[in-house]
Amino acid sequence: MNNTHFDKIKNGKGFIAALDQSGGSTPKALAAYGVQEDSYSGEDEMFDLVHEMRTRIITSPAFSSEKILGAILFEQTMDREIEGQYTADYLASKGIVPFLKVDKGLADKENGVQLMKPIHDLDETLRRANERNIFGTKMRSVVHEPNEKAIKTVVDQQFDIGKQIISAGLIPIIEPEVDINSADKVKSEEILKNEILKQLDALTDDQNVMLKLTIPTNANTYKELIDHPRVVRVVALSGGYSRDEANEKLKENDGLIASFSRALAADLNANQSDEEFNEKLQQAVDSIYDASVNKK
Repeated sequence: MNNTHFDKIKNGKGFIAALDQSGGSTPKALAAYGVQEDSYSGEDEMFDLVHEMRTRIITSPAFSSEKILGAILFEQTMDREIEGQYTADYLASKGIVPFLKVDKGLADKENGVQLMKPIHDLDETLRRANERNIFGTKMRSVVHEPNEKAIKTVVDQQFDIGKQIISAGLIPIIEPEVDINSADKVKSEEILKNEILKQLDALTDDQNVMLKLTIPTNANTYKELIDHPRVVRVVALSGGYSRDEANEKLKENDGLIASFSRALAADLNANQSDEEFNEKLQQAVDSIYDASVNKK
């Protein structure tokens, strides 16, 4: 465990950038960046292009530790280099803490939730993550409906795998996303909070987690989780809200900081000059930082 990284994530001012779109979501991320599917053929070319996009973001002067605490990477990004260094080492050299997405995507929707698909090679992934100087991990499930039993299953799965990650010396970001379009989002959030609290209360003093949650409909719903001694930090996903909307909602929640993906990169385009690209990224970084740090 890197104590400098731990202290920065627990106490630092700023937010966590999510740069972890993978497999199925990569074409969408590239299209949003102005790179259409007909401009590459096959996965290798696609992943080369997405690494170029991420490299451009990470090497930008706007992407600095002044406002960004950490960055979540996709496995291929972890294994690739930026300016002659593995990505995590390059981030650390900028003072930004590296995380790794470890889930294999979502299972089909059942009982109003989507569990994670099995992560068969988790031990090996965690070994490599340690080798590559990764600090923590991230894994996502989704809650669509307020089904108590199903939400309990989601949270149990997250914490079971989370404990395996803790045993490997890493900090897990547990991400049970509540779909922003779900019919009874408030009820789902209440059930989710209670199930997470039960799991947190059962952790030992040397077991620490982070949480990544949808910005709640009712401000400060997750305050108890943010204040829990076993929680290093609670971060929020943008979940399909526009950046302005996500920022406004975030400002209402004390202690909650951003971990945005689409909302961070929304205005970036492959055809922009470096000057224009860096300016757009700086504007995004500034607004997300402000919403994370300055509350209503």
